[in-house]
Amino acid sequence: MAEPAGKEASYEDLYGVAHLWLFDPLARPLDVFGLEPDKGGKTMAVAEKDARYTYQDYLTWLDDERWELIDGKAYNVTPAPSFRHQRIAGNFYRIIGNALQGKPCVPGIAPTDVVLSDHDVVQPDVFVVCDKQKITEQIIRGGPDLVVEVASPSTAEKDRREKKSLYEAFGVREYILLYPDEQYAERFLLNRDGRFGPGEVFGPRQVMVLESLDAVQVPLWEVFEVAKGD
Repeated sequence: MAEPAGKEASYEDLYGVAHLWLFDPLARPLDVFGLEPDKGGKTMAVAEKDARYTYQDYLTWLDDERWELIDGKAYNVTPAPSFRHQRIAGNFYRIIGNALQGKPCVPGIAPTDVVLSDHDVVQPDVFVVCDKQKITEQIIRGGPDLVVEVASPSTAEKDRREKKSLYEAFGVREYILLYPDEQYAERFLLNRDGRFGPGEVFGPRQVMVLESLDAVQVPLWEVFEVAKGD
């Protein structure tokens, strides 16, 4: 596919996500590809509106540009998130990382490429993978068990719509959205029918018990850096 031409930035261009290699669900399964990132030197200034990109296209884009693919659509996630965003993501990662020491499930943090298919590649803020066959030295192949995204005014709609649908389709068992400004969390659990149930809302002074990780407890006051209260 040719390098995308420039265009006026749209609302969706402001949302962003990064890179990965994926497979066509109607074609071959993921495990036959055996691909690893080996990026070239082509720049991608702005994605074409109607283009449908693949991981192979992404591999030609420069490392200093951060992108994600959702159903082949490229989302620019440059520049880097705010410091507040990173602190909240780091706090959540630290809590679950400590709880998972010595256990089979492995936590990860952005920027890590999670390749769901040849047209779906994302970089969740925090994630946990319990199936070690999905883990390579450079990328994750397949849906994590837990995904956490830190929402911002420019990403909240995409996080609750496109990403929620994507994670549901690829079997993510638990999807959590953290809202730094409002200081609350929203959690979606995958039902037996393969669909997310209604969202549950948690305040900043509650403990969230992670259903996908054998009841690991996350004190949200430590995540949002607020007083514990009574």
